[in-house]
Amino acid sequence: MAIVFTGDEFADGGGHIIKTLEKHHLKASFFLTGNFYAKPAFRKLILKLKAGNHYLGAHSDKHLLYCDWTKRDSLLVTEKTFQNDLLANYKKMSALGIGKNAAKYFLPPYEWYNDTIASWTSKNSLTLINFSPGTRTAADYTTPSMKGYKTSEEIFDSILKLEAGSTSGLNGFIMLLHLGTDPARKDKFYFQLDNLLNFLREKGYEPVKINELLD
Repeated sequence: MAIVFTGDEFADGGGHIIKTLEKHHLKASFFLTGNFYAKPAFRKLILKLKAGNHYLGAHSDKHLLYCDWTKRDSLLVTEKTFQNDLLANYKKMSALGIGKNAAKYFLPPYEWYNDTIASWTSKNSLTLINFSPGTRTAADYTTPSMKGYKTSEEIFDSILKLEAGSTSGLNGFIMLLHLGTDPARKDKFYFQLDNLLNFLREKGYEPVKINELLD
């Protein structure tokens, strides 16, 4: 299995996440937007992730919504817009010493895409990935005012239920979390990362980087 973190405008969990991964001697994968890579306040964190040999990948430059939420086959971007945005993301990564050859996996913004987006990704010699369904970890960004708000307890419980109820458990699973959240969310799930990693170890799982899982 692999744990992947996405980041765009928030990075409040960065320091805690790095310390927790170091404590457990584990590597994770971080898919960040061009907005994130270009922000001076996040530079130290990015370089620390790079020095720690974590996987650093692309999450689009401006966190675009590629297709309609209700009509998924309806594109909201042209191929040129998609490509220019993607290239801008990798250009900002390159400025930090992260080459495209070392970051061939692409996690689309909002984790929302269609077959056309997957095809355009392939044309750019990249492989599109997404998180595995079944848990509520991707809702760790939600705030109490949102209809789909999930507490950290609810999120953790969804992991326990899936692991216990699935014949394959969490083998091969891609679990998505967020590197930071809006300040309106006080119940930060990244503070449960230590408990999560202890649980995974007890169950015999060893999280690896996305390239180690999929290559």
